[in-house]
Amino acid sequence: LQKLIHLLQATDDPLIQQQALITLSNSAAFSVNQDIIRNLDGLSIIGGMLSDCVPKVKEKALNALNNLSMNIKNQEEIQVYITQVCRNIESAPLNSDLQLAGLRLLTNMSVTSDYHHKMINSIPCFLHLLSEGTERTQIQVLKVLVNLSANPAMTRHLLRAQV
Repeated sequence: LQKLIHLLQATDDPLIQQQALITLSNSAAFSVNQDIIRNLDGLSIIGGMLSDCVPKVKEKALNALNNLSMNIKNQEEIQVYITQVCRNIESAPLNSDLQLAGLRLLTNMSVTSDYHHKMINSIPCFLHLLSEGTERTQIQVLKVLVNLSANPAMTRHLLRAQV
């Protein structure tokens, strides 16, 4: 895991980055590895890949963060990327794998109400995706919206959103 994280830092080759991110994502399926990756500063390195200009690299980084977000301590570190994830969702092509990867991460990050406030500005985007997206996109958006709607503090924001 340490070598994969160092590889991500050392290379600019998008194909190598994607493969390293896929391997880290698969490794994160095991809870012990989630802690190891966090302790190796892997979350910030993977999170830094969200600003990469290659959509596939962003997508793989989102997938890795999604798997890593199953851990409360990891969520505390991943939450700093929520605004950027929302921007990636908004700017990604409609129904793209990148958009879906971002929505899956937000689904995990919105299970508790701790970070809902960071998603408020994206509610109009979510509602747009709900009306314009394919069934796969709609299902992912609905998961996020259901999580947000479970928080009474979000009611006003959800009902007043301009679509």
